[in-house]
Amino acid sequence: MAAIEISKQQARRFLLSYHGLSGEFEFRGKEGIMAYIRRVGCIQYDPLDVVGTNPELVLQSKIEDFDRGLLPELLYVDRKLVDYWDKCMSIFPVEDWPYFSRLRVYHGAWCRSNEDVVARVRGEVESRGVLCSGDLEDNEKVEWAWGPTRLSRAALEGMYHAGRLVVHHKTHTRKYYDLAERLLPEALQGATDPFESDEQYYAWYVLRRIGSVGLLWNRPSDAWLGIRGMKSKERNEAFATLAAEGRISEVLVEGVKQPLYIRSDDVPMLMTTLADDRPNERASVLAPLDNLMWDRPLVQELFGFEYRWEVYKPAAERKYGYYVLPVVYGDRIVARFDPVKQRKNSPLEIRAWWWEEGVDAEDERMNDAIKKCLERFASQRGARNKVVAP
Repeated sequence: MAAIEISKQQARRFLLSYHGLSGEFEFRGKEGIMAYIRRVGCIQYDPLDVVGTNPELVLQSKIEDFDRGLLPELLYVDRKLVDYWDKCMSIFPVEDWPYFSRLRVYHGAWCRSNEDVVARVRGEVESRGVLCSGDLEDNEKVEWAWGPTRLSRAALEGMYHAGRLVVHHKTHTRKYYDLAERLLPEALQGATDPFESDEQYYAWYVLRRIGSVGLLWNRPSDAWLGIRGMKSKERNEAFATLAAEGRISEVLVEGVKQPLYIRSDDVPMLMTTLADDRPNERASVLAPLDNLMWDRPLVQELFGFEYRWEVYKPAAERKYGYYVLPVVYGDRIVARFDPVKQRKNSPLEIRAWWWEEGVDAEDERMNDAIKKCLERFASQRGARNKVVAP
């Protein structure tokens, strides 16, 4: 198939449409959440909550009637989604569980080295039911990924990483665990590794990550984080295999030196976007770890928007702020703002606002769309008095 040639503006319009950020809302309710996550494979989890956690912020911009209670229901009541590793800590459809069997084997090293502890903790969960680390009395300090921790926490997290336990629910950021066989659908519990070779595994994962972003290039990127063992050689081979099998299509973007790639199944959506010249008059607030933002050099190339999440930088070294969020309008990222940490039903308070270079800050249609967007954003958090601007 010949390469598809498009402009940067067309690439931006496609990506915004692909992520449900263009025109009328495509996704609604629980079904909409599932449809979006199935489209992109996973959404990234992060526990920091300033004006919402990252997965909440990802979904609020895409789901018309998003309510914060919908996500925990899908995770811990309906069990249609699961917390596990994909791109870092993530949330993905439970039916994808078998595809991560290799990752569970990798993460099972701690369990294999501490089977006596694992057996004891498993016995506790079997007899007592759902537990968190505070429910166990193993207070011995052991080395862990993020520094010394209690043995009880290491055991529960190690068993979770190995897929022996699953998150039953969370209270704020505290995880409560139960046995995987009690929570996962029976058909998935005995599912074997679907891949016969590493090459098949990497090809599947590269295709998945292209779909996570919508358009992606074959170069080092944060979009590849979490794919164990995949280096440049394996990634190049995966791209070659997917191209030869017709599962990806090349997209040449005017002014971008390196070709981008799209899943071939998504080409009809791209063509529909190219045929639609209606302006996008919707504004959206993006999550800091939104799928659209996974490859920040690509975002800078296509949108002219340079973004760094500065939460882990010392305050004196931050250019903008602690938890700065991008704002989309039309086919551009037009601004960013630094929100004040929200307490209960307090208003959405904006500490600082920055327009991007070249944006007409007096554009009435844009300002009206952004005002409606921020009011909607605030109401989803239960904010009273809605928005307090700087």
